[in-house]
Amino acid sequence: MKIIVPMAGRGSRLRPHTLTVPKPLIPIAGKPIVHRLVEDIAKVLNDKIEEIAFIIHESFGKDVEKDLITIAEKLGAKGTICYQNEALGTAHAILCAKESMQGPIVVAYADTLFRADFNLDKDADSVIWVKQVKDPSAFGVVKMNDKKQIIDFVEKPKEFVSDLAIIGIYYFKSGETLRSELEYLLDNNIIKGGEYQLTDALENMKQKGMLFMPGQVDEWMDCGNKNVTVDTNNRMLGFLEAENANYISPTVVNENSTIIPPCFIGDNVVLRNATVGPNVSLGENTKVENATIKNSLIQTNSIIRNANLDNAMVGNHAVYDGKHTNISIGDYSVLE
Repeated sequence: MKIIVPMAGRGSRLRPHTLTVPKPLIPIAGKPIVHRLVEDIAKVLNDKIEEIAFIIHESFGKDVEKDLITIAEKLGAKGTICYQNEALGTAHAILCAKESMQGPIVVAYADTLFRADFNLDKDADSVIWVKQVKDPSAFGVVKMNDKKQIIDFVEKPKEFVSDLAIIGIYYFKSGETLRSELEYLLDNNIIKGGEYQLTDALENMKQKGMLFMPGQVDEWMDCGNKNVTVDTNNRMLGFLEAENANYISPTVVNENSTIIPPCFIGDNVVLRNATVGPNVSLGENTKVENATIKNSLIQTNSIIRNANLDNAMVGNHAVYDGKHTNISIGDYSVLE
């Protein structure tokens, strides 16, 4: 099994945090979004992951590429870097990893996390991960027949068609078949909205009689902007607590401070006269002094003083000393 992860977009809605780091490498409960994503996919597949192909923009740099290769290797897989330097749509992005499209594959967009407990139907030509939503008009949805087979894909329906939203994770029994369909779109310049769309390839496959089945997830967590990313961090910490998997490093220096779980607290964090939690992630080497922090995501090597933070997101190597509660400051920022 191989996993293909298109992630060439910078994530403009999550700025300033994505000005220096691609969104999929933003940590959630101490681990990058894309790392958690491929781990969760591996659990659902219950199969050996041979290769993970990451599709990035070349400008992301060698350090990012090295981090991604390490993520793949931690799962016992080969890491491959592919480039998409022009935003030409979902079909074009996936095809940038065409050399990896052999045998069964999973395509997963790296801006979402999920929790699921279902058995993947590997006899289907394709499985599309879906989640029941209250307002399907904001999503692409699937329509099913009485046999629970997917018979149609509808993008942002104005009238009710289905409440099963496509979350951006797909299984294909044959990577070669998907590659052929994507190449057909590009070779024949089949474009919608100025881009080559994966949904057009799916429609062509359906018209040829291929079997599409749903894989329904229990939880779907977005990382699109600061508020939902902080909320996703909170929810992930809650899931980890239920699994007895919260992490507080044994190297934490705790001086007259209180930790209220669930929390992730990384290596060499220093807490002085602080109350941390619930629902707080603190990256390694961060210092918190004379402060209260809850429902917040603080990355690495930052300093928080004299603060009362709630629903806050702070980048790497930042310094904050102030009275504002709901803040969003990026890497290397100083607010005193």
